[in-house]
Amino acid sequence: MPVAGEVRGMFDAIAGRYDLLNRVLSLGTDHSWRRRTCDALEVGPGCFAADLCCGTGDLALALEARGARVVAADFSRKMLAVAARKGVTRLAEADCLRLPFRDASFDLVTVAFGARNLTDLGTGLREMRRVLKPGGRIGVLEFACPPGPIFRRLYMAYLRWAVPSIGAAISGRRSAYTYLSTSIRGFPDQPRMREILAEAGFDKVRHLDFARGIAALYLGDRPVTSPSTAP
Repeated sequence: MPVAGEVRGMFDAIAGRYDLLNRVLSLGTDHSWRRRTCDALEVGPGCFAADLCCGTGDLALALEARGARVVAADFSRKMLAVAARKGVTRLAEADCLRLPFRDASFDLVTVAFGARNLTDLGTGLREMRRVLKPGGRIGVLEFACPPGPIFRRLYMAYLRWAVPSIGAAISGRRSAYTYLSTSIRGFPDQPRMREILAEAGFDKVRHLDFARGIAALYLGDRPVTSPSTAP
């Protein structure tokens, strides 16, 4: 389980090289994953969204480009500083486990490549559900486990050996990218992640695989009527 203070310090340390490393390690495909996320979430004008674990703001900017009003939140101050320089205007320094937002505030909550860094995934997802309006939608974009056995073995070898070396060469922080590799390999697979979302109170839970399952987008809705208030 990640330790919050250590994770925050790690992301502060790599903030300046984070975007470059994303492009290199994803072979330039991470932009298309964010675009497809916006498509799947049917983002449009009038949508009020919270982009959590926003990092340097790429998904927040993609949401804004579709007409959404976005509050971008992260607990790394240096990541938020990069997001501000890129043009993200509504920023909040916030921990996903204790969000500073009122109940039922947002039409949409998104998290891109941040869910695996939460010290308590279930608590974080329940907080996201809390700040969603009834009928609102969550979108969690995260690295995943490719289903094919041969491709899975190749990908796991890439994570174990190549990612830390590339990360060290570009950022000078091998430990950060060793953590990245370990956190991806330890994250729940697609069926289990759907179960976790359902356990956190979301319905209509489903997922879309990107790049042969290297990444997955998990979608779910906050029920319009909760079981405790249903007639």
